[in-house]
Amino acid sequence: MSDHRDAADLAGARPILRPGATCWRAERADRLAVLVDGAAFFAAVRAALLRARRSVILLGWDIDPRMRLDPHDPETLGDFLARLIHHRPSLRIHALKWDMPFPISLEHPHGPLERLNRRTGPRLTLELDDALPVGAAQHQKLVVVDDALAFCGGIDLAGDRWDTPEHRDNDPRRRWPTGELHAPRHDVMMAVDGPAARALGVMARERWSHATGQVLPPPPPEGISGADPWPEGLHPLITDAVVGIARTLPDCLVGRPVRENEALTFAAIAGARRSIYLENQYFASFRVAEALARRLREPDGPEVVVVVPMESPSWFDRMAMDTPRGVVLQELRAADRYGRLRAMTPLTEGGNGIVVHSKLMVVDDRLLRIGSSNLNNRSMGYDTECDLAVEAPPGDRSTANAIGAVRNRLLAEHMGVDPSDLTAAVRATGSLVAAIDRLNKPSGRRLAPLPNTDPGLTEQAFAALRIADPDRPEEAWAVWKRMPPAPAPARSLTRAVGAALFTAGAIAGVYAVAQAIVETERGDR
Repeated sequence: MSDHRDAADLAGARPILRPGATCWRAERADRLAVLVDGAAFFAAVRAALLRARRSVILLGWDIDPRMRLDPHDPETLGDFLARLIHHRPSLRIHALKWDMPFPISLEHPHGPLERLNRRTGPRLTLELDDALPVGAAQHQKLVVVDDALAFCGGIDLAGDRWDTPEHRDNDPRRRWPTGELHAPRHDVMMAVDGPAARALGVMARERWSHATGQVLPPPPPEGISGADPWPEGLHPLITDAVVGIARTLPDCLVGRPVRENEALTFAAIAGARRSIYLENQYFASFRVAEALARRLREPDGPEVVVVVPMESPSWFDRMAMDTPRGVVLQELRAADRYGRLRAMTPLTEGGNGIVVHSKLMVVDDRLLRIGSSNLNNRSMGYDTECDLAVEAPPGDRSTANAIGAVRNRLLAEHMGVDPSDLTAAVRATGSLVAAIDRLNKPSGRRLAPLPNTDPGLTEQAFAALRIADPDRPEEAWAVWKRMPPAPAPARSLTRAVGAALFTAGAIAGVYAVAQAIVETERGDR
């Protein structure tokens, strides 16, 4: 991976970040930092909130007041937020969590948030978002402090998100609010300040308005230009960066579908010259797989490294997301004529799986993208998403080196090696894949290849129907609309599709009954 070759490639390359196309806006950040894993993010968020003066907006798939930002401190998130508004009369905190349906809400209950909201008064307002299309999720993970600092990425303020880069086996600090241990978890967030943070404040207030009908005024100028909420000890990765903000919004919110994350994904894949590095919770999009497969078929195309969990924690996700992943990986392996694909999963020192929850993409030493978007269909046009991306301008070796350093640090973490050794191996071999092959270990902390399975007809049918993974709201309860145009299937595949449709209908029926019970219980409270 020659720096000179990358610079030459960039000189004539079309920008990947294009406001109005692949991103909503491109705004400057005086400082940009990357936080790896929950311990670092929660410590930074706590330090930033302690410096908040006027406004805090929290958006999440889940926000659990029972969780603790520091496992060594008994204070819960709810008590911490209540203490902040008690000691700072000028501060207003607004938190928005997805009104997730049964049975998801069993593991991520709404009760703690609703009880906190009832006892704290109007300066700490916590709401459930039920304004989205049926089944669509509020999936953005965003913290905005005084419109002066914003965090965006894959980590919710939830009970099973804390972990360190060591991902120790059976770490007693890694606990749900109920006390049970949870699995090792890898995730990433980005922090930005300046105009980029102000733009994310605008977006967060719009999201609040869509969900609640309430208009939140921006913090007054003194709340923006007053005390600096940037945490002490959080070292910027890049200074004076231009940050692209990419969104996914269903059309019911703004009158038209917003699919900037989708456009950014395909533009980044098309623009890659040397390597595409992906970390993601899911990998279920056939269209993303097709775009990657086209690049793998090129004789001089980029290397593709995919890091995902061995399997999803829940049965439903294993059916809805892991099944199509098996089909997608078969397509990529068939296209890998030149041996440039590595599809891998990280393991702990004891050989246990690590839950990869990050949503990260690094293209060459050129583009770094961190956000909430998964590599599935619903993140492209059904759920609400927000991603941040920074692109190295031609000739800007400082930004390019910083982007490459993030990728190398993450890969080194997964393999249990020193980042400097990985950087040296990349330079020596000129190849990300060759560096991984050289340094990866046969046991202990390592990246293990994903099993090469042959999906059966039923698995292919489930993958084709995209159970729980619609591309747009009109497909939500019309599973037949998700079938790709193709010749009439063989009789065995027809039977498999019929079985999948029957199963999907049964799941939908159970869900409808359960939801009705939940709504009845809410009405009784």
